[in-house]
Order: sequence, then structure tokens, then C-alpha cells
Amino acid sequence: MNQFVWRKMRDTDVTAVTDVANSVHPDFPEDISVFQDRFDLYPAGCFVLENDNNIVGYGISHPWALDEAPALNSLLEVLPPSASSYYLHDVALSEKARSGGNASKLLKLMVQQAQDDGFDAMALVAVNGSRPFWERQGFSVRDVAALAQKLKSYSDDAHYMVRFLKNI
Repeated sequence: MNQFVWRKMRDTDVTAVTDVANSVHPDFPEDISVFQDRFDLYPAGCFVLENDNNIVGYGISHPWALDEAPALNSLLEVLPPSASSYYLHDVALSEKARSGGNASKLLKLMVQQAQDDGFDAMALVAVNGSRPFWERQGFSVRDVAALAQKLKSYSDDAHYMVRFLKNI
């Protein structure tokens, strides 16, 4: 069977998610505690992609303040009480999961979650040349002077991007 299925992440998936992260994003390492922190704070925004009972991708998202981005490899410990956007912390797909529209399917789940929770904006930091993909998904680069230094800590090609949602 070669079927890919997105589902909500479970606490028991954190180790497998970290393994995928380490293989897909070797230049952006994050400790297992970061993934556990995001899951503990906002499990509704955490998804995994399964294939033959193996986790081959994930998406981690949570409420956050618009025009801000958490530092890489840092614990949040608490979500901002006045969160104004839905932040996509990370999306990673193993090599075998990068076709068939798996990333677009995940984004639909995240958009639905954001809308269900009443957010009208989604934000992310695009790295590894992913800006064109995110632009095709309706995100636009947003120049926020206060984020310039933090973005450089991600990479030289990091872009803060925002997508405004229309609740239909």
C-alpha cells in the first residue's frame, strides 16, 4: 500500500516527528522538546503524514502574534493571550512524500483549523527556497523591520510571509 494519510498528531508521535525534522531540515535543527512544547500547547495544530504506518511528514502550527516569529529551537511554554494569527511553525515531508499534493492537503487542514479558531491571518517564515511554493498557496512576503535580525538567524534567504483568510 502506498497511501499517504494526514491525521492529527498524538503525543506518541513526537519522536518520529523529530526524526523526520532532523532528516529533512539538517540546517535547522530543533530539539525534541520544541516539538513536545508545540504539541502540548496546541495539539489541534499538529498533524502527521502516515504511509504504511510510518510517519513521513508533519505540520506544526499554533496561534501567535502577527508580525512576530518565535526564535528557532526555542520553547514557547505559553501561547500569547492576544494571539492575532495562526503561525505555521514547520512543515516537513520526507523525500517519498513530496509528490501527490501532500503539502497542499496539509495546508487545507491548517487553513480550516485557523478559520475554526477565528483567525483571519496565517504567517510563517519561508526557508530553503520555499518562498515560491508558499506564494502559490496565497502567502505574500511581508516586510517587518523588527524581524530583520531574527530572520537572519534562520538563514540568508528567510522570508516572513502572511496569508489573509476569508471566512466563508
